[in-house]
Amino acid sequence: MLLWLLKAYTMLTRRCWQFFVSLLLAALVGLAAAPAPDSFRFVILGDRTGEAQPGVYERVWQQAAAETPAFVLSIGDTIQGLNDETAESEWRHVQQILAPFRGIPLYLAAGNHDIWSEHSERLFQKYAKHAPHYSFDHEQAHFTILDNSRTEDLSADELTFLERDLGAHAAQPVKFIVSHRPSWLIAAMLGNPQFALHRAAKKYGVQSVIAGHVHQMLHVDLEGVTYLSMPSSGGHLRASKKYEDGWFFGLTVVEVRGKQINFQIKELGPPYGRARVTRPNDWGNAGLIQPN
Repeated sequence: MLLWLLKAYTMLTRRCWQFFVSLLLAALVGLAAAPAPDSFRFVILGDRTGEAQPGVYERVWQQAAAETPAFVLSIGDTIQGLNDETAESEWRHVQQILAPFRGIPLYLAAGNHDIWSEHSERLFQKYAKHAPHYSFDHEQAHFTILDNSRTEDLSADELTFLERDLGAHAAQPVKFIVSHRPSWLIAAMLGNPQFALHRAAKKYGVQSVIAGHVHQMLHVDLEGVTYLSMPSSGGHLRASKKYEDGWFFGLTVVEVRGKQINFQIKELGPPYGRARVTRPNDWGNAGLIQPN
């Protein structure tokens, strides 16, 4: 009887230990798989229009959803627009396209195809559910969305909004400035830091300034600020239409970890592209730095 009790105790102890070890391993695996509390991912979309190419925007959204982003940020030109009479029906059509992805928060910048009149501005606010310029926080990051839909440059009012908004959120360690038109493009390409947006970005520690409008992937670093022009997410390709010149359909996946920002610029796969993946440093202000 004593020998049997000893064997039973030994077996029970071994099983308890195995169970404890399995729980510990499961917990460690869960910790490894879980994202860090200061880590998140979002997707940036380029222009859907002008001259939207059939099927591209829908494919972009399918790929965006597959990235399981915390949210999607669009840099504008969501509708073809420019006509007050047809604008609302266009917004309703976009809502139908987006219906399968309603679970993903969407933040829109206002493009020149979205706002061109007082009526179109009211429609933008109705369907975007925010003003043409606004800001929001996600975790440790702050996003300032500017409106240059009706001006090539940033107006005095937009620059005032930018200064006040960045000042009010100065404590956020990660900051993005987003607008539809790259009003900064010429000055940044010429390496000239003497423009108001750049001075505000430097003053408040903005790491990234993002725009669209030209449908071309461009990248400029100026005094530690990364300026990016996003590739098209549906709008027609221009000029040479060559990938190496920055003309392609795609989206950008952004990982934020602490204060670090990691961009992956993803070209669509067939039939719209070859699914190539690059990073900003692969690009300059005239296309790929080392073309394939």
